[in-house]
Amino acid sequence: MQNTYNNLMTQDRTANLLGALALALTDRMTEEAETRAEHGAAAPAALVSIGVDPGLSVTALARTVGLTHSAAVRLIDRLVEDGLAERRAAAGARADGRAVGVCLTRRGAVRRQAILSGRGKVLSDVLAILPAKDQGALTALIETLLGAIPQGREQADHICRLCDESICPAAICPVECAARRAEGR
Repeated sequence: MQNTYNNLMTQDRTANLLGALALALTDRMTEEAETRAEHGAAAPAALVSIGVDPGLSVTALARTVGLTHSAAVRLIDRLVEDGLAERRAAAGARADGRAVGVCLTRRGAVRRQAILSGRGKVLSDVLAILPAKDQGALTALIETLLGAIPQGREQADHICRLCDESICPAAICPVECAARRAEGR
């Protein structure tokens, strides 16, 4: 009986510690990204997502960053006004021009890289206390956990909205691989 109790307490404590770590890292990354993006909480994810998928539609961007369509339009308006993004006719757009995609300008690409660098530094600083062997074990555990979360494309895109795909390309990303499995690919 005591063993069962200890196992449950250990699992509950692990879950609690994981939650605290996730929140602490999220707070640090959010603060760092918002400082660099200068447009509120959704702007860093918007800049990173547009950089991954130039020509991204407003609808897809809204889903990825967790905004309503109208809020995404207002965010894009601000990014365009500040010279960070531009609207372009989406590939295969109808003749009436209603299908619009969003792309980063050169200035937006520089800002995107600053966001990714800041996020990377926050995470690298935390991981630096672990020996390489433990970092490798942690990587394997995180890949397993992340691979079990997404139930489809929208959720996967939302999870990876601030990821640096140059470090974790789609071919080896556990979230992307899970999304592809969910899509039957």
